[in-house]
Amino acid sequence: MTESSVDTRHPLPGKGLWHEMRASLAFVERNFYLVRRYWGWEIAFLIFNVTSSMSVLYIGKAQQQFDGAQSAAASQQSVDLVLYLGIGTIVWAYLRAVFSNISEMISWERWEGTIEYTMMAPISRFTHMLGTSLFSIVYGIARTGLLLATLSLFFQVDLTNANLGGGLLIMLLGSVSFIGFGVMAASLPLLFPERGEEMSFVISSILLLVSGVYYPITVLPGWMQGMAAVSPATYVLEGMRAAVLDGAATSTLGQYMLPILILGLLSLPLGIAVFNQAERYAKRTGRLKRSG
Repeated sequence: MTESSVDTRHPLPGKGLWHEMRASLAFVERNFYLVRRYWGWEIAFLIFNVTSSMSVLYIGKAQQQFDGAQSAAASQQSVDLVLYLGIGTIVWAYLRAVFSNISEMISWERWEGTIEYTMMAPISRFTHMLGTSLFSIVYGIARTGLLLATLSLFFQVDLTNANLGGGLLIMLLGSVSFIGFGVMAASLPLLFPERGEEMSFVISSILLLVSGVYYPITVLPGWMQGMAAVSPATYVLEGMRAAVLDGAATSTLGQYMLPILILGLLSLPLGIAVFNQAERYAKRTGRLKRSG
C-alpha cells in the first residue's frame, strides 16, 4: 500500500465530526492502557521526579540554614525561595510530562509494533494528535498531583494568600502551547529511528535552561533572554509565581496569558505541519518500521 492509496491526513468520506471525536477518545483510551501496561516505568519516573525535585527544594532549605539568626525579613526571603523553587519544580514537572508524552508517541508505536497501522489508519493526523494531547494533559495533571502530594509531606509552605485558581488556569493554557512543541519533537523519532527519542530531550533541555524554572531569566545572558521570550514555559512560570507568591488576581494575569495563547496559536499548526512533512518523508524512505 502506497502513501497515495490512502490519505491518512483526512477522514474517510462520509465520516463526520462525531467519528473524529470518537477516534480521538480511542487514542486516549489506548494510551491509558499503555501506561497501565508499563506501570513499572511510571513508578521509576515518579521516584526520579520526587528525588530530583526534593534535591532542588533542599537548596532553598539550605539557604534558610545559612540565614541562621539573621533578621526576620531574611528568613522570610529564604522561605520564599523554597516556594519559588517549588513552583518551578511543580510547573516544569507538569509541562515536561505533557511534552514528553506527546514526543514519545512514535517510540511507543514502535515498541507495540503498531506504527504502520496507525499511520495508515483512515483518520486525520489532527485527530491522532488531539487524542494523544488530551491524554497527555490528563496524564500530566495526575503525575504532577502525585508529585505535589509527596513533596507536601516534606515541605511546609504558606499558601494563605495564593491565587490557586489563577495559577491552575495559567498551567492549563501553558499545556496547549507545549502540545505544539511536543508534536514537533515527535517528528524526530520519525526522521531518526535509531536515536530520535533521545534527540527530543534536547528541545526540553533548552526550554529548561532558558525559561527560568529555577532562577529569574534576568540572570541569563542577553541572547538567552531572547530565547526565553519564545518559550511558553517562561510565561507560565512568571504567571504562576505572580498568582501564588504575590497573590495576583486572575484579572491581572492577562499579561502572561496573552503570550501563552499567541505561542499556542503559532506552535500548534506549525507542529502539525512539521509532523506531516516528517511523516511523508518517513513513508517515502521506509523509516516507519525501522527501529535501528
